[in-house]
Amino acid sequence: EGSINGDVQLVRGLAAELSNQPGMTQSTFVDIAANLVKADSQVTVVAGAPNLIVSLIHPVRGNEAAIGLDYRSLPGHVESSIKARDSGKVVLVGPTKLVQGGRGLIARAPVFTHPFDEGRAFWGIASAVIDLDKLYRDCGLAEPAAPIDVSITGTDGLGRSGVHFFGDAAIERDHPVTVKVDVPSGSWVIAATPKGGWEAARQGRWLLRLAILAAGLVIVVPTWLIGQLVEERRIHLLRMRDRERELERVSQRLELALDASKVGVWEIDVEAQQLVWDDRMNELYNYPVDGGLRGFAHWSDRVDENDLARATAEFGAALKQGRYESQFRINVGDGQRRVVRAIGRAYAEGSTKMIGVAWDVTADVVLTEDLQRSKALTEARNAELEAARARIEFNSLHDFLTRLPNRRYMERTLEDRARRCAANGGGVVLLHIDLDGFKQINDTLGHAAGDAMLVHTAEILLGNVREGDFVARIGGDEFVVVCNADAGMEGFDALARRIIERTREPILYEGHECRFGMSIGIAGAFGGDVDRRQLLVNADLALYRAKSLGRNRFEFYTEALQLEILNVKQTADDIVRGMERGEFIAYYQPQFDARTYQIVGVEALARWRHPTRGIVAPAEFIPIAEELTVIGAIDRIVLEEALQQFHRWRARGHAVPRLSVNVSLRRLHDENLLQGLRDLAIEPGILVFELVETIYLDERDEDFSRAIDQIKAL
Repeated sequence: EGSINGDVQLVRGLAAELSNQPGMTQSTFVDIAANLVKADSQVTVVAGAPNLIVSLIHPVRGNEAAIGLDYRSLPGHVESSIKARDSGKVVLVGPTKLVQGGRGLIARAPVFTHPFDEGRAFWGIASAVIDLDKLYRDCGLAEPAAPIDVSITGTDGLGRSGVHFFGDAAIERDHPVTVKVDVPSGSWVIAATPKGGWEAARQGRWLLRLAILAAGLVIVVPTWLIGQLVEERRIHLLRMRDRERELERVSQRLELALDASKVGVWEIDVEAQQLVWDDRMNELYNYPVDGGLRGFAHWSDRVDENDLARATAEFGAALKQGRYESQFRINVGDGQRRVVRAIGRAYAEGSTKMIGVAWDVTADVVLTEDLQRSKALTEARNAELEAARARIEFNSLHDFLTRLPNRRYMERTLEDRARRCAANGGGVVLLHIDLDGFKQINDTLGHAAGDAMLVHTAEILLGNVREGDFVARIGGDEFVVVCNADAGMEGFDALARRIIERTREPILYEGHECRFGMSIGIAGAFGGDVDRRQLLVNADLALYRAKSLGRNRFEFYTEALQLEILNVKQTADDIVRGMERGEFIAYYQPQFDARTYQIVGVEALARWRHPTRGIVAPAEFIPIAEELTVIGAIDRIVLEEALQQFHRWRARGHAVPRLSVNVSLRRLHDENLLQGLRDLAIEPGILVFELVETIYLDERDEDFSRAIDQIKAL
C-alpha cells in the first residue's frame, strides 16, 4: 500500500504542475517528468492527456504507440478517466494490458485549471504507469524464499468483488489471513497462508503475523507521511501561483490606471537623500525618462519660487505627521507652468521613507478659477439684477421727480393701516393737498419751474409732518399725507396751517420770485370703519370745499359737507337734464334812459324753470354750471331765445332799440363763439354783450381782448 501511495503522490505532483502550466510543451514536460521517473522508480511512464487525448509523454522511446491515444475510444480507459474527472480524485486502473505492451497499473489524476476560484475548468488527465513486477519485487511478494503464499484480488480497486490477479486463487479457499489494502478509488484484498499449509506453520503463525504487521508499518507510515507532505507542497505551490497571477493582474491594472490617469509614483528616503521617480513623474517634471535617481535639487529646480518655501515646509511637516498632501506650481520650460498635486504616506511611524503619487491638476485649477470667475461674474450680475429689480420696484412705487411714494404705494399703505386699525384700534387721517397758482407758474416760467415748485413742496411736506407720517405725490400737483390718528383729529388743523404758511413763502427760481399756495382737504376714519376708497373720497370732498371757499385754506370733512356736496351733485344732474328738456328760459329786464325815461333796451336774464322747485335764481345754478363747463351752452340758449323774442316784438310793432345779454369769461374764451354768432345773422347794432360782475379788468389777457374786438367787428 505504501509503495502504491508513493507512486500516486508522484502523479498528483505531475497534475499540479500541469494545472499551473496548462499550456506546457513536450520539452518542459520531459524536464519535469525526468525528476519523477528514475531508474529505480516503480513508475515507468508518465503522460498528459489534455481533453483525454495523450499529447505529452515520458519517456517517448518505446511509448510511441501511446501518443495521440484518445481515452474515449478505449473501453475501460474512458470510464476511469470520467470517474477521475467527476470525483476530482486519483483513480487506479488495473492490472491491465498496456497499449505500448506488457501489463501494469495506471494511476490517473484529474487536472483542473484555476482549481481554487470560480474559473475552475477541467483540463484533462495526468497518468502514470506503474511497473507491476517491480512493485511485487519491492514488496517481497515475488520472493521464492518467502514463508507464506500470497494471493491478491480486486482489479481496478474493486476489492473482493474484483478479479483475482496475483498468486494461487486456491489460497483464498484455505482459510487465509486477509488484509485490506487501500488504493486510490478502492481497495485490494491480500490473502496469505503458510507454505506447506496451516499444520506446518501453526507454531510460527503469530510470529509471522507480527513480522508482516511490522513490515507493513515500516513501509506504510513513512510513505503516508511523504504523501501528505507532497500534497501540502502541491497545494501550497498552487496557491502561490494563483497569488502570483492575481498580483500580476492587479499590477497590470494599476499600471494601466496610472498610465491612463497620468499619475506618477515617487519614493523618497530622506536619510539617504534618494528620490525615486517612475516614468510618469519624469514626464510630469519634464525630465528624461531614463530611470535614474533624482534628488531634492531636481524637485526644487522645477517648483515655482513663489511656492517653494511653502511646499518644502509642508513636506517637512509631513515627515512628522506621517502623511503628506500639497499642491504647488512647477515651471517645466518654454514658459509652461503646471500645477501639481502630491499625496504621500510614510512607511511607518517615525520613518524617514515615504511613498506617494503626484499628478497634473492644471486643467482642474484653470477650470476652478474659471468657475470662480464665472461665479463672481454671476453674483455681480445677480447683484446688478437685484439692484435693477429694487430700482424698478422703487420706481414703480415712487414719483420720479420728487422721489415721494406714488398713488400705488399710497393705496398699499392705506390698506396696511386699515388692517392695523381693524386689528388693534386707532385711526387714520388723510390730508389731500392741491396746489393753488401752480398752473400760472408752469405756463409762464415753463415746466422746469413747475418741477422745481413740486420738489419744493415735497421738501416742505417732509419737513413738517410727524415721524411715521406717509407723504405721497398722487398726481400733477396733488399730494397726500397719511397720518396715524390714535388720539383723534386733534392737531391736524395746526399741521395743515403750518404747511400752508410755509408754502405761501416766496421762492426764487432763476431770478424770478415765485408764489403759490395750497388747499387741503382733511378726512379721518377710526377702528374697523377705515375704508381706503371712502377715505380718499371724503378728503377729496373736503379739498373741493376748501378751493370753493377761496383757496389757500384747509377744510375738514363733515357729514354736513357730504350732504351739501350731494345736493350740488343733484343740482348738477338737474342742470344737465334741464338743458335737454328746455327748462332754461330768458327773463327780460327793461332798460330806461334816466333823463327821458324812455326804454332804450331790454336785458335778457337766464332763469331756470325747475319742474319741482319752480323758478331757480341764477345765483343757485350758475356757479355749478360753470364747474360743469355748461355755462356757455346756457348763454347760447338764452341768446337764441332772446333774439327770437326780439324779432317777435318788432313784428308786433313794439319798438325795442336793442337787446342786452350777459357773457361770462369762459364764454369769451369759447372757440365756437364767433362762428355761432355769425350763424345767427344778427343785425348790427341791436345786440349788446354785458360782462358779468365776476370778470375783473386785471384778469384780462390777449385772448380776452381779441375776443372783444372780434365781437365788436361783427
